[in-house]
Amino acid sequence: MSTPVPMDRASERLWRERGQDPRDLEALVGRILSYIHTVLPRPPSSAHGPALLAALLPHDDLDRLSLLPDELLCNVVSRLPVADAARTGALSRSWRGVWRSAPLVLIDSHLLRSGGAQDDPGLQVARADARRVTSAVSRILASHPGPFRCVHLTTSYMEEFRGLLARWLQLLAVKGVQELVLANRPWPLDLDLPAAFFGMPTLTRLYLALWKFPETAGLPRAAGFPNLRELGLCTVVLEARHMDFILARSPVLQILCLQGNLLMDRLTLRSHSLRCVQMISASDLEIGLEDAPQLERLIIWSAMGSIREGITGSCKRITIGHVPILSIIGYLEPELHTLVVGNTIIKAGTKAIPTTMVPTVKILGFKVRFGVRKEAKLLPCLLGCFPNVERLHIESKKTSEPTGKLSVKFWEGSGAIECVQSHINLLIFRNFRGERSELSFLKFFLERAHKLKRLVIVFGKGTFTSMSEAKSKVKPLYDAKWASKCCSLLLFECFFAEGQGAELENFERGSNFSVRDPFAVIVRA
Repeated sequence: MSTPVPMDRASERLWRERGQDPRDLEALVGRILSYIHTVLPRPPSSAHGPALLAALLPHDDLDRLSLLPDELLCNVVSRLPVADAARTGALSRSWRGVWRSAPLVLIDSHLLRSGGAQDDPGLQVARADARRVTSAVSRILASHPGPFRCVHLTTSYMEEFRGLLARWLQLLAVKGVQELVLANRPWPLDLDLPAAFFGMPTLTRLYLALWKFPETAGLPRAAGFPNLRELGLCTVVLEARHMDFILARSPVLQILCLQGNLLMDRLTLRSHSLRCVQMISASDLEIGLEDAPQLERLIIWSAMGSIREGITGSCKRITIGHVPILSIIGYLEPELHTLVVGNTIIKAGTKAIPTTMVPTVKILGFKVRFGVRKEAKLLPCLLGCFPNVERLHIESKKTSEPTGKLSVKFWEGSGAIECVQSHINLLIFRNFRGERSELSFLKFFLERAHKLKRLVIVFGKGTFTSMSEAKSKVKPLYDAKWASKCCSLLLFECFFAEGQGAELENFERGSNFSVRDPFAVIVRA
């Protein structure tokens, strides 16, 4: 449960004028902050650093610390909370001055009085404690010569320190900050980032949360992020032109993560460096993969319907243009997305021809309402666009108004699907509820997938009363004539109840290129 977060007085007054309980707004803010925290990078240093350091201390009179090389001492200091790192000079002669020479990690939540272990900006922070932390951050930024390897500023109420924030950013720019996580607390939401934000040429990783992106018109030609490789924007107010500016001024950017962003109505990817784009709850957003020759992954963990128009089922286009090495795409949702390949809008009945195919994709994900006939009818056409898919992930979505209980005969009318017949070796089917429409699709698939080695069926926690009941639901699948002689069926319960999806909403897995399949989820037998 999220802890309520104190709001500013203006927001409280406005909430009361609308006849609403300010405590409801506080709880909402707490949920928003906790949700955003799930997608922010984890700090490289631990709030439990003192315990780790105590383990290094000698238990006799021999000063073993003085024997350690300076490089190792600097590494140890960089993994400590900043206050404890500053105190290491008292341990030994060899530690004196290490704090000032080590590339520093500054996590402002480690400075809180409430235990010092608070890394979650969704938790309640008293304003007095936040002000004390703000003062401590100012002293540290002024006293340490740099460089700053990593800085997380997620605790201060920045509307009270607007001038101070600009000063902080100037100091970080001068002292060579490499990784920066900067979150507002979060009112007012339209708080502008200072112009000093654009003067950080050493940045390699940047995450912003709950800000209004600064105006880019009129900025000098040199403004930009020449070394930025990873960018995360979490509930940031910005327009499409601002994103165009960022991409144009970030020549080595490889990873772009968007979560719940506001006002932006389109994302046009023109970048010769981007390798991975991830989105969570990116509402009302058209996506155009126009010219991204290095793009390998387009991952949409969750999407939302049209907010601006308020029209149920309003679909936004995902256009696939010049992306010659795109290998992972998902989750596409026929309810919310319209797929366009080249100049062709993929509809029910669209034939799979070379101009409508994306042959490079090997891992593909869909979220489908099998109880809605038009979505089920579209699925074979969408699969036909990706002829070489080897791993298919399908999530069955609930619908309150089903339009038909589809039989195997319905699926047989779709004809041959290249990836199903010749390439898919793994199908993971999530949110299985044992409905007739789901079983019909799975039977159809099993009877045509000659290369299938594993069918993994995952049901949400609490969907069935027992594993025995779950097994009884999949029993009809064994009546089908399986095309593959070496296929095994695995049945698992997910750790999470259907609709929670907390295990998916994590940017770390999606942007970790050592993880072959970012759509894999943790399940249990």
